[in-house]
Amino acid sequence: MDLTVATILVAFAGVLLISFMKGAFGGGFAIVGIPLLSTVMDPITAGGLLAPLFIAMDLYALRYWKASTWSKPDLKPLVPGLIAGIGVGYLVFRFLDHRAIAIVMAVITLIFVGLWLLRGGEVTVRPRSTPKAVAAGFTSGVTTMVAHSGGPPLAMYLLPLGLGKELYAGTTSMFFTVGNLLKAAPWLLLVQPSGQIWALMAICLPAIPAGIWLGWRLHGALDQRQVYRACYGLLVVTALKLLWDGASGFLS
Repeated sequence: MDLTVATILVAFAGVLLISFMKGAFGGGFAIVGIPLLSTVMDPITAGGLLAPLFIAMDLYALRYWKASTWSKPDLKPLVPGLIAGIGVGYLVFRFLDHRAIAIVMAVITLIFVGLWLLRGGEVTVRPRSTPKAVAAGFTSGVTTMVAHSGGPPLAMYLLPLGLGKELYAGTTSMFFTVGNLLKAAPWLLLVQPSGQIWALMAICLPAIPAGIWLGWRLHGALDQRQVYRACYGLLVVTALKLLWDGASGFLS
């Protein structure tokens, strides 16, 4: 990767977009900004670039998503599953077929959104389930480690609970704070970033507070129904991106 003006501008815009999603919805939609990065670097390099930046985003986002916005009864079973998933994802990273995982995750996500649409686009509140929470956390851990796409499994568990918009965003933010802290070291071991990548990280840092603040302002302007509809819409975007990544990988 050459540290050109174009690379810097595109990377800055990608980090700004991901930070915006973090501020607006608590995280989980990083894959929305990755297509920008993929125009100037390969996916593995992008993963190494983002791993430390995710931690900076999470720590700054705690300014807005404080402990009062975390659903602790949900985090309690989700986080152990997440930890296990990241561990498994790291161990099998080089052996898993990333394309197949992307396609399966995309299809499951689209079915989930389709069922929501069949219910009229409204949230039908369901009771908590510890086994489902652990499974969601584990799946999210594997997919966030393999493809930075841990958002759909978590959203598929949390959205049907009908949490308040702040509680949903805060819980999501805290969940990925733990996940990003855990996966940073494995990603850096896998990628071993060059001096240029570290320089690009430093250049992109100012995009984080700006993006998170803008996203937080949007979150405040939206009501509960609008936030949930936006999350379901972003799940479709995420699924289509995963489907494209998987299919194009098989066809190339």
